[in-house]
Amino acid sequence: MPQPCIVLVGAQGPRNIGSICRVMGNFGCRDLRLVAPEADHLCTEARHMAVKSGDILEGAEVFGSLEEALADCHLSFGSTRRFGKYRERFYTPEAAAEAIHRASSQARAAFVFGREDNGLSTGELSICRHFLTIDTDASLPSMNIAQAVAVCLYETFGKKRQVEGTLQREHLPAPVKQQEEMLQHMKKAMLVIDYLNPQNPEHIFMTYRRIFNRSDLDEREIRVLHGLWARIEYIAAKSEK
Repeated sequence: MPQPCIVLVGAQGPRNIGSICRVMGNFGCRDLRLVAPEADHLCTEARHMAVKSGDILEGAEVFGSLEEALADCHLSFGSTRRFGKYRERFYTPEAAAEAIHRASSQARAAFVFGREDNGLSTGELSICRHFLTIDTDASLPSMNIAQAVAVCLYETFGKKRQVEGTLQREHLPAPVKQQEEMLQHMKKAMLVIDYLNPQNPEHIFMTYRRIFNRSDLDEREIRVLHGLWARIEYIAAKSEK
C-alpha cells in the first residue's frame, strides 16, 4: 500500500514544514503538497528541521488551490477541531488508517492540514471527503501541526504492518476532481429546476455534499449521477419550450 500524501494549506511556519518532512521520512511517506504556502519551504530554517529528509522538502509540490492538490486523490481527510451543523461524523487517525487500508491498492489518500493559527476554512473542509480529529484534553485541544501529522502517519504505518499479507477489499473511490465536477453539475441541475435558492444555494447543497462525501463513490457511480443531472436539465429545458 502506498503511504498517503500530506497536504498543508497556507502553511505559515517554515520550521513546522521542515519538522513535518522529518516525520514523513520516519514513516516512509514521500509525497508533500503545499497549497498557497505563506512561508518559504526551502529556507534555511525549514532545511534545518528536515534533517535527513531534505529530499522530501525539495520535492514538495506547490499548488494554487486545495482542489488542484487533491485532484488525483480518492480519499481525503481534512483535519479540524471545529464541530458544527455540517460536521457530524469524524474519523480518528486510527479509523482513517483502517479506511485507507480497506480501499483498493490503487487508491491515493491524503491527510489535509490547515493554517497553524486557524486551520482549514469551511470551504476547504467541504472539498475533503471526510473530517478527521485527534482526541485531546479539552484544556488544550489544538496540537502542533507537525505532531498531528506524526499521530496520523504513526497510525497509518502501524495499520500497514498489521494488515500486510491479508486480503484487501478492492474498492477504488473516484478522484476528488471527478466528484467535484459531478457535484457542480448537480448544483447546476438543482438550480435549473428551482430546487436551490440562487441567493444561497449552499444552505441546502452542503447537506448533499456531505452525503456524497461519505459514500466514497466510484467512477461508474459518478458517471451514472452525471447522467441523472443531464436528464434533469434536458426535461427542464423541454418543459420551458
